Amino acid sequence: MGLPLALVFTRVGAKVIGVDIDERKVELLNKGVNVLPEEPRISELLTQALRNGKFEATTDGMNALEQSDLAVILIPTLVDENKVPKLEGVFFWAQVFAKTLKDKEDGIFIVESTVPPGTCKKIIKLIEKESGLRVGEDFGVAHAPERTMSGRVIKDITESYPKIVGASDPETLEVVKGIYETINKRGVITVSSLTAAEAVKVFEGIYRDVNIALANELAIYAEKLGIDVWEVIEAANSQPYCHIHRPGAGVGGHCIPVYPYFILNSEHKFGVRFDLIRKARERNESMPNHVVDLVIRGLNKVKKSVNGSSILIVGLAYRPRVREHRFSPSIEIIKSLKELGGEIYVYDPAYNCEDLERLGYCCWRGEDVDAVVIVTEYNEILDLLIKKAPGLAHTQVVIDARGITTVEELRKAGYEVIKLGSII
Repeated sequence: MGLPLALVFTRVGAKVIGVDIDERKVELLNKGVNVLPEEPRISELLTQALRNGKFEATTDGMNALEQSDLAVILIPTLVDENKVPKLEGVFFWAQVFAKTLKDKEDGIFIVESTVPPGTCKKIIKLIEKESGLRVGEDFGVAHAPERTMSGRVIKDITESYPKIVGASDPETLEVVKGIYETINKRGVITVSSLTAAEAVKVFEGIYRDVNIALANELAIYAEKLGIDVWEVIEAANSQPYCHIHRPGAGVGGHCIPVYPYFILNSEHKFGVRFDLIRKARERNESMPNHVVDLVIRGLNKVKKSVNGSSILIVGLAYRPRVREHRFSPSIEIIKSLKELGGEIYVYDPAYNCEDLERLGYCCWRGEDVDAVVIVTEYNEILDLLIKKAPGLAHTQVVIDARGITTVEELRKAGYEVIKLGSII
């Protein structure tokens, strides 16, 4: 989400050079084409920044850093197939920054990317080694973790919650604090160290992952007990000290499914097992399989199996109307149902059919389906089901993994309905 941040800085008068490795994206941005159409206000801010000469995009990171007093790194930090954090990009840009320091001997390197606690200490050592300069004397390092959600990034940067900042030294801390205060109406919370700042964002994500895992486990318990978990959670949360999250088909996006591994990968280093964090991740990663089990049960109730059935998956994106499907539970659900012989279609208003087919999915164009599986909260599917829209006239089974249906209404319309965390 570097583009929204860059444009917010231009709005307060800063001259910003945006760096990206995608040549086509850079070309489009310099022509004023919004490459994040799903994000409100980007088009307006981009047009204004280009008109005022405050923004340009480039693929030449070295040249951009040579011209800049401040470097802000905001690139994805994910995990590999072994769940080990992938931080090569962050360290690469730290090296580039170090090379430019040799000539100007001044600058601040700000990491907005979420990183495992302790990463910025390694960055400092790398920059000192590459440049021959000293942190706190010749350059500064700060961590100001990005705290945004897709679909509302500009709002989150400017007014949703305070910015967190930690730095290598008091002078850098004050400078960076002042910079972010110019763009964030909620102000800045400074913390005592770089590592503390790194931990803030990681802890936020892990809290949510653990809470969602609890909700998912309670949903499975409710199914066994024959009660509705959605009703129970709503009632329980009326108590001000209870904040149970919503259960679902899993946890998607590039944040919550990743950050637990930033801590879990330190178990060997510290000689400590973080069992709660690990078990929560395992529970959430198991939920797509649970949804597949619900699909099997639903089809069996109408004397069908997955093999040979046409199934509509509602939602590829992990959140409604956000073009982000990384780690989306739909991916595993689709894969498993295909392996069982199902013919799978996908409906997601965030993607057009060309997008879906380019990603390797079969776009639903109104073909007849035997079952509908609601993975993402697209309430419009309920109207289509009630109206028996084209392709749904002969549908028999609805699996609601997001708790958006009124079961009685759909059953009156003739559907066999199974709702995650409810009576099966």
